[in-house]
Amino acid sequence: MRRALRLLPLPLSIAICLPALADDKPVNWGLCPVTDVLPVFDDAPKADKAAAATRDQQPTDIEGDQLTGTSVVPNYQGNVALKRGDQFLGTDNLSFDTESGNYVAEGNVRYQDSSIRMKARRAEGNQESDTHKISDIQYQLVSRRGNGGAESIDLQGAVGQMHRSTYTTCDPSQPVWKLSAPQIEVDNDAGFGTARNAVLRIGKVPVLWAPYFKFPIDDRRQTGLLYPELGLSGRNGFDYAQPIYFNLAPNYDDTLTPRYMSKRGLMLNNEFRYLYGGGRGELVTSYLPNDKLRDKDRGQVQYFGYHNIDANWQARANLAWVSDERYTEDFASKLLGVTASTVHSEVGLYGTGENWTAGLMADYWQLTDYTLTEGALPYARQPRAYFNWDKPLLPWLEVGVYAEAVRFTHDDINEKTIDADGEYVRTGDVYPMYNGSRLDVKPYVTLPFAGASWYVTPTLAYRYTGYELDRGLADQTRLRMLYDTPGIDPTTATPDQLRGNTSPHRSVPIASLDAGMFFDRETEIGGTSYLHTLEPRLFYLRTPYRDQDDLPIFDTRDFTFSWGQLFRDSRYTGADRQNDANQLTMAVSTRFINQETGRERFSGSIGQILYFDDSRVRLPGTTSQVEQGKSAWIADANYAINDRWNLGATYQWDPKYKREDLASVRARYLMSNDGIINLTYRYRINAAAPSTATKAERTLLEQADLSFLYPINERWSVVGRYYYSIADKAPLEIIGGVQWDSCCLAVRALARRYVRNREGELNNSFQIEFVLKGLSSIGQNTDRTLRRAILGYYRDDLYLVPPSNTGAPTRDDYDPNQIP
Repeated sequence: MRRALRLLPLPLSIAICLPALADDKPVNWGLCPVTDVLPVFDDAPKADKAAAATRDQQPTDIEGDQLTGTSVVPNYQGNVALKRGDQFLGTDNLSFDTESGNYVAEGNVRYQDSSIRMKARRAEGNQESDTHKISDIQYQLVSRRGNGGAESIDLQGAVGQMHRSTYTTCDPSQPVWKLSAPQIEVDNDAGFGTARNAVLRIGKVPVLWAPYFKFPIDDRRQTGLLYPELGLSGRNGFDYAQPIYFNLAPNYDDTLTPRYMSKRGLMLNNEFRYLYGGGRGELVTSYLPNDKLRDKDRGQVQYFGYHNIDANWQARANLAWVSDERYTEDFASKLLGVTASTVHSEVGLYGTGENWTAGLMADYWQLTDYTLTEGALPYARQPRAYFNWDKPLLPWLEVGVYAEAVRFTHDDINEKTIDADGEYVRTGDVYPMYNGSRLDVKPYVTLPFAGASWYVTPTLAYRYTGYELDRGLADQTRLRMLYDTPGIDPTTATPDQLRGNTSPHRSVPIASLDAGMFFDRETEIGGTSYLHTLEPRLFYLRTPYRDQDDLPIFDTRDFTFSWGQLFRDSRYTGADRQNDANQLTMAVSTRFINQETGRERFSGSIGQILYFDDSRVRLPGTTSQVEQGKSAWIADANYAINDRWNLGATYQWDPKYKREDLASVRARYLMSNDGIINLTYRYRINAAAPSTATKAERTLLEQADLSFLYPINERWSVVGRYYYSIADKAPLEIIGGVQWDSCCLAVRALARRYVRNREGELNNSFQIEFVLKGLSSIGQNTDRTLRRAILGYYRDDLYLVPPSNTGAPTRDDYDPNQIP
């Protein structure tokens, strides 16, 4: 029997009340039973999300074994089924008063759609007044794992009450955790629910009780408490943070986080976010009044935001300030707190087009290392303007220009000394710093000739760099030049000899020729077909010598010698020096690519620079220069032994001094059960050390790094890292932890010991996190620690290119030293 009828409005708020607290983080349900808590109803239609979108426009079909009653009050009996779109309602008996709108469904009441499956003993209500009551409910979420029950549900329109309801993502036979509440009020129109006396139990032990809290039941944000973070460390003691979320408006919100540290006191952290059609921003502030360990107020301010002016231009700011030079050390929980001696602020206007980039900006540096003085700070650029343009005019002709104008400023240097207690204190002596401006322009023309298996690219550039310097900076530069000049005693120099040029400049042509070829052949190794390539490359660079000793040093350093440095037209990072060159780079690369999978089985590269003349340009204060002869050999190789083993190595060998300048060896083993082992060795010399220095004196760093995730079985795994400085004979970071996993709960516990400052002092911490799968987590974010320490902790991280941690978030680069 069939009859068109509007389907009974069922309490889908069951599906969105308690589980609405869940986070969106992907979890592993592999340990869960394969069977459903509530099996699919045999007589129900296939759950179809596409049909769910149009269900309101479709009629309801009613079927039953027997129809009794009257036309006004029909009574369906035996295998009653109501179907509409993806919805299904089944029951043993259904009576419906077409005049009053009253209905009663009794016996084996079942409901199913694309998001929920539910069983109940009885459902009754009134269609016209939109009031309903459902008793003895069991439910299972289909679109996201979760199940539970309720003693009863009362609905009146969009408002409802759930009595004695539960929610868990565990199998009912193993309820490792369960969230329950005697009463939950739901307002679908307002988009929130209110739970009273909610209790979270792990096993039978209550671990969290909330007498009253509101939570969202859809995508609309609601003001309320977020899950807390717990920790324990040697520096902070017991550490508890409780985030409080404020939904201020649809396009901005605020999160206030009181944080109690037993050894320091109460800190207030705040995060304000806003979003609009043309941009977004975020303001983070922290304030700790009267830090008990430092006996002073501490705090920080950070702001990042941008505004899209039009399709080509964007204004953005990245600002940071800390209250003192030890703030980063005390409150950074990773090794960045050791290496970051400054914080950087920048604001500017940036543009990009099809053939150009441009910008106008200013920045500032603040010292965050108490062992250093302001002399360690880079010059601030206040302001800086740049313009890059590159235009292919013909298939074989390309022209362009790099241009930059900067005003450099620097704070005076306040000298420090170490007192009797070993503390760094200001002496009161001030070393003045002077400022200056620089214009750097580099036009170029290049002719990129290329074929299917070869390319030849000659490039001719002309670089002009001019300065306007404060008198003090010009004189300091002159004095420094005299100290670096053999045969001159600056203490006996005349006043005219000590007087520097306030408007020095340099102009120099730069010519280069880049050429390469590609050879390939098909070969077979061990029964597998490979494409074998051979890729030789030559790069010739010619730059005449220009005396640059009277030019100051604002932002220029030596590049670290590496593979990329073989093909650049300057060995310096900035515009204050342009080295002279008459050199030829010879390099070759080879690859073996699996013909079936396209994966690269092996790649190797080796290269060297042949210097035909001595290079006379050098940075002040350095005695080393590039001499005629050969550079160090640079070699790099990667070998995928199989799908699990991967080896890599980088090596630099200096034939002149018969020594290794750099060595890096990497090994990675991927286990079948998502485990991983990483082993790395790194060694690099200090290029500024004299050739007569011992190996220990030449060593800049020598480190070994072992990290692993080792699953013992499907439930237990251990994680760890041992990061050790061989040169210092001391550990940099040690992590040891265990992880326990189940269908619906994971627990991670970590002990960590790491260097917290440049003096090598160590900090101890303990982190524990309970991950309630499908709900949220309680404790500190151990994922963040483990993903940083163990590359491949999340297997997908191995296949991602990590974002740069320096510079602006979008392109605003000015690199005139690269090859166009």
